[in-house]
Amino acid sequence: MTVNEIRAKYLEFFEKRGHFIISSASLVPHNDPTTLFTGSGMQPLIPYLLGKDHPAGKRLANSQKSFRTEDIEEVGDNRHTTFFEMLGNWSLGDYFKKEELPWLFEFLTDEIDLDPSKLYVTAFAGDERLKLSRDTESAAIWKELFAKKGIDARDVVIGSQEDGARLGMQGGRIFYYDATKNWWSRAGAPENMPAGEPGGPDSEIFYDFGLPHDARFGDECHPNCDCGRFLEIGNSVFMQYIKKSLPAPEGSFGLLPKQNVDFGGGLERIAAASENSADIFAIDVFSDIIGLLIHFSKKEYTDSRYARSFRIIADHIRAATFIISDGVKPSNTERGYVLRRLIRRAAQHALKLSVGDKDKEDSMLVRAAVVTIEKYKEVYPELDGEAAYKEITETIWNEEKQFALTLERGMREFERIASTGHIEASEAYTLFTTHGFPFEMTLELAKERGIDVDEEGFKREMKKHQEISRAGVTQKFRGGLADTSEKTTRLHTAHHLLLKALQVVLGAHVKQRGSNITQERLRIDFSHGEKMSKEQLAEVERIVNEKIQEGIPVIRTEMSKEEAEKLGAEHEFGAKYPERVSVYSVGPLDKAFSIEYCGGPHVSNTSELKGTFKIQKEEAVAAGIRRIKAVLQ
Repeated sequence: MTVNEIRAKYLEFFEKRGHFIISSASLVPHNDPTTLFTGSGMQPLIPYLLGKDHPAGKRLANSQKSFRTEDIEEVGDNRHTTFFEMLGNWSLGDYFKKEELPWLFEFLTDEIDLDPSKLYVTAFAGDERLKLSRDTESAAIWKELFAKKGIDARDVVIGSQEDGARLGMQGGRIFYYDATKNWWSRAGAPENMPAGEPGGPDSEIFYDFGLPHDARFGDECHPNCDCGRFLEIGNSVFMQYIKKSLPAPEGSFGLLPKQNVDFGGGLERIAAASENSADIFAIDVFSDIIGLLIHFSKKEYTDSRYARSFRIIADHIRAATFIISDGVKPSNTERGYVLRRLIRRAAQHALKLSVGDKDKEDSMLVRAAVVTIEKYKEVYPELDGEAAYKEITETIWNEEKQFALTLERGMREFERIASTGHIEASEAYTLFTTHGFPFEMTLELAKERGIDVDEEGFKREMKKHQEISRAGVTQKFRGGLADTSEKTTRLHTAHHLLLKALQVVLGAHVKQRGSNITQERLRIDFSHGEKMSKEQLAEVERIVNEKIQEGIPVIRTEMSKEEAEKLGAEHEFGAKYPERVSVYSVGPLDKAFSIEYCGGPHVSNTSELKGTFKIQKEEAVAAGIRRIKAVLQ
């Protein structure tokens, strides 16, 4: 089955069972400065899983666009991707295990027609020390479901991943794992959860491709083994506990008054299972791109020398297409850097396949993007239309051209270093960080010339760099919107005034393209093609300070998305919103200074901003995108 067919079947299946189908949120998280991209189906819904009422009701389902930066280096094998869609269904204090698990089993075996004998499941083994019970309820439901298909589902206790590699399958169908595998909370393991934090056991579904076990991953195989035989295709989280404030372990956990279900299923993985193919790149959304590359490169996907390059191009350009459609531009920082890295890594492997980069029409990266647009545009309207097509293809082509120039300069530096007969770790690192010369290319060229490269040293340099970067991100986002302190709240409200003032001074073309608000300052990224003049900056400051002094009430109104659109409510470019939205207006709706979709927090009156609004810096961050940092003094 194609990805589009499976997605449609899933949404129809759960809509028939009383679920409201919500739109996918943007890959750029809305008002969440703690992460660069939306990385799971549950991420945009966490406030509702934690108790907030969702305007669409208690039963929700969707297919959520997701992207994980940590998987970039893993892409090239037969199962890792960066961009993926997560099929999700949620119960917010409504149904629970006895409804959820049978529905999933029915969908997979009857709707998708997966062979039930190839399905294996897991459950939480419990924790005696923390007095958390074994999830025998889920196991009993699974046992009954398999029995209806004529399968005797034996349950076995595994424990940890390491225990699985030692104990093996033991003739089991239902496997109990410890909290490292079958427990979910935002803090991870149960013992790490703070008081008041909800969490609970989960139950995973694995598909068995029947491949022989690879002993590099342990003596024995088991569902959570990484050898490639099993692929996790879905996971149901049962959020049923809350961490108490009492000392651990006595009485550490109590039951939540409203118990939630959060299911996430990898759409591409389910498609691979429906094809009974352990190679996820055999599914239609990848195979169409790979077929194009095979045709023009005259190389075979089955040739082990080139399979990795085919996969990297297919994955990275599909991901880049969606990231660009959600408003991100290539740059040297944050999301823009991730996008730049994707396109350049794909361009590097296009060179390895010897496919054209003579002009835009010959670019295999652009052609791969067009294939992606055509495949997805009916489902994701942000990919449809002439403007979106132009934005995506030109962004990719311009970055590909720029990378070609970078490689030209990098080659000169590589040749200089290579003339010594050895490449030190620091030299390889400088080639990569200063000249943008991919390390993979350094290795390949050095191998051709019989030159040694200090590969381990380079990895140590990169690890050190990543640790410094992570520390910087932690520092940068301390006190972001997750912090609802008075200072952050005041700056968040000032952010609304600033966006409207920019539109007044520069024009209606100004749209928000990102934000980050801490206790110390606010930051807004916005669409505008040129540097602002001193006079324009002064006028923006004047308008914001005028509105602070006027003491205008800040009003929250809940309304339909259609009503909000008619009012011209501002929203972050590319963000997706439910059918009913929260709108904040500075002033009554009929004569408001500004109106924005927003989830808060805000002051109740602009006079509470208590200070003078001052712009500290205005700068470019990408083509057509400017950034302002400002404070309340």
